[in-house]
Amino acid sequence: MFLKRKTTFAQNFIALNPFKKLAGETAIYGLPSIVGRILNYLLVPIYTRVLFQAEYGTVSVLYSYIGFLLVILTYGMETAFFRFASSSTDKKKVYSTTLFSIFVTSLIFSLFTIIFDEPIASWIDYPEHPEYIRWLGIIVALDAFTSIPFAYLRQLGKAKKFAVVRSVNILINILLNLFFIVLCPQIMNGDNAMLKNLINPIFDSSHLIAYIFISNLISSFLTAVMLLPEIVQGFHKFDFSLWKKLIAFGLPMLVVGLAGNINVNIDKLMLRYLLPTDVAEAQVGIYAACYKISILMTLFIQAYRYAAEPFFFNYAKQKDSKNIYAQLMNYFVVILCCIFLITMLFMDIVILLIGKDFRGGQAVIPILMMANLFLGVYYNLSIWYKLSDKTIYGAYTSIIGAGVTVLVNAIGIPFIGFMASAWAALACYSIMLVLAYFWGRKYYPIDYNVKRFFFYIGLTIILYFISLTYAELQIWMKSILNIILFGTFLVVAVYMEKLPIKKLLHR
Repeated sequence: MFLKRKTTFAQNFIALNPFKKLAGETAIYGLPSIVGRILNYLLVPIYTRVLFQAEYGTVSVLYSYIGFLLVILTYGMETAFFRFASSSTDKKKVYSTTLFSIFVTSLIFSLFTIIFDEPIASWIDYPEHPEYIRWLGIIVALDAFTSIPFAYLRQLGKAKKFAVVRSVNILINILLNLFFIVLCPQIMNGDNAMLKNLINPIFDSSHLIAYIFISNLISSFLTAVMLLPEIVQGFHKFDFSLWKKLIAFGLPMLVVGLAGNINVNIDKLMLRYLLPTDVAEAQVGIYAACYKISILMTLFIQAYRYAAEPFFFNYAKQKDSKNIYAQLMNYFVVILCCIFLITMLFMDIVILLIGKDFRGGQAVIPILMMANLFLGVYYNLSIWYKLSDKTIYGAYTSIIGAGVTVLVNAIGIPFIGFMASAWAALACYSIMLVLAYFWGRKYYPIDYNVKRFFFYIGLTIILYFISLTYAELQIWMKSILNIILFGTFLVVAVYMEKLPIKKLLHR
């Protein structure tokens, strides 16, 4: 009995090592993203108090276009780079070929948007602002191009440099936003004539949203400058035969990315074009602001994905890889459920992130949070088609999900407005999750504990609905009860997973 227990402990200890590695890398890769996005989200209270609903709607619509364009301009090459670099003896050749391909397409795209800025601006119904098109075209080109040097840093395990460059990029963007959106208006409304004269040539108080894009443009340019050493290393060898293989692997990922962006961004565009013109932009602004409340969920998922993708590829050849992936999913679901509960149980505090005029869309938040939880599980499930080179199934799944998103939005928006967009997201990610699971069982079977997933998610929903029964109590009393509910979930999860917490803390 003693020997059996000792063996089990040793096996648990060995099994924990990859989790510790992934957790550490998730923290390093995710730290700049998490801190930066938190700081960025701290701009949301400013935007939703300084900008009108329609102005914030305009910003949200244009950034939705950026999401689509970034996917098109990277055309799956980031994932293709990881796939081929992990198995190649000449990683620099893979990097160089990928980088050169993205450079050429990004350059062509930026020139196209500069030359045809006015027709494009008219086409998307912003004819009075062709400068937006020029700025956004250059931002997209720079961000697409620098995605490959960032991927190179991740592939080499240079997490610290990745974190530093990301952090500086975010910090510059935030500081410029604060300068233009907060400081400059105060100076212009003040009595200091010298400061007014200094900023007058670069600032127009009647056109604040322009400075959101200008701040982004400057930070993207400086990011490329910081990555110059990696960029210079990349321009040394282009292999056409390798490029064809990269494209063949990456193009299905382009379809996946486009369909995924339809799921994330099409709702704002459809709201703009399906709602009455006089309220559409404002409704987009309200919906987009409330969407921001899912900050904790999206931050964790993004940080996890940065670390998990190279981790999954590098660990795929280990004998126990599938067991590791299955155990990892358990912990992943627990964390997502915790994030859901933290956000929803303490919504009285979280909602203060957005201005009072934007809180009318609060009803979409629990639906969107659960949708993002399902999306996170889908990302974890869908690694099978990348590991097995069956990326076409990722394309199938994403296309079906995109079809659900468009259909539900098209039917529902004219009747229930942005509530339809929230339900569309939940329906889409639920279907994608189911498809990824069943196709994965057929082509790359992993023994996930599905009953436990349902239990955790069901318990999360029950605890949330319990909290609604005393929503009218005073905030201090609600907080105590909500802490008890959250603690209940943690105790149950720790008991069910039998997490060796002491070992994790001391090693």
